[in-house]
Amino acid sequence: MSVRHQAELAKKYIRYYFSAGNRHSVHSPFVYALVEDVLNKKQFLSAYAPMENLRAGLLKSAEVLNVTDLGAGSLMGATNVRKVKDITRHAAKPPKFGQLFYRLVKYLGASTVLELGTSMGLSTAYMASAGADVYTIEGCPNIAARAAKNFRDLGLQNKIHQHIGNFDTELSKVLQQIPSPDIVYIDGNHREEPTVQYFLDCLPHLKPSSLLIFDDVHWTEGMERAWETIKAHPAVTTSIDLFFIGLVFVSPDFKEKQAFELKF
Repeated sequence: MSVRHQAELAKKYIRYYFSAGNRHSVHSPFVYALVEDVLNKKQFLSAYAPMENLRAGLLKSAEVLNVTDLGAGSLMGATNVRKVKDITRHAAKPPKFGQLFYRLVKYLGASTVLELGTSMGLSTAYMASAGADVYTIEGCPNIAARAAKNFRDLGLQNKIHQHIGNFDTELSKVLQQIPSPDIVYIDGNHREEPTVQYFLDCLPHLKPSSLLIFDDVHWTEGMERAWETIKAHPAVTTSIDLFFIGLVFVSPDFKEKQAFELKF
């Protein structure tokens, strides 16, 4: 990430921080309960410890991987040789997001999760440890192999089903093979058109109660346009902007379209 990009993102975050609401600005009973029972429940649970112990080990690892980057480019520059500790530091979501995903799986009773972008598998492991079967797609074979080792070390290999390849070709295949997902987590590519297309590809396969999570919705102007396009889609009934991620619900039970920007 360039210094200029960092500065622009920081400006956006400051604007978000001072404009975002909290539970008192929410008039939807569903979203209010989600804030109270999921977003604000930030105490550390014993169930989180295996993933955070794994993270600590990965952040110390000097292991090197040859990486195939199929998305919008790495946070670490153009090199294809990267240390595991650097991939973990720059590409893995911070603990509070993995823990949020764990709570969302529990709260929604999600049995099937589809993830685009495995990386080191920390978010994957959080969702699988919450009880979901996670079907995860990773473009880089070497990263997928390293994530598989992490899943074995955590004893989650039977809950996590890995697919390797370009999202553009693999997503449609996986959607045909798996049960309708309760949660879809799109964390890869980070370009405007592919992000919108992945959303459109997933829509026909979703349950009426499904949640979609989009990573880095303010990462670039293109990702912000993608986020606005997705929020405006007729199938989207409720959206929640948490700055670093966006949540989208397609439940027809919400009769009025609502968009929230909340602190997290």
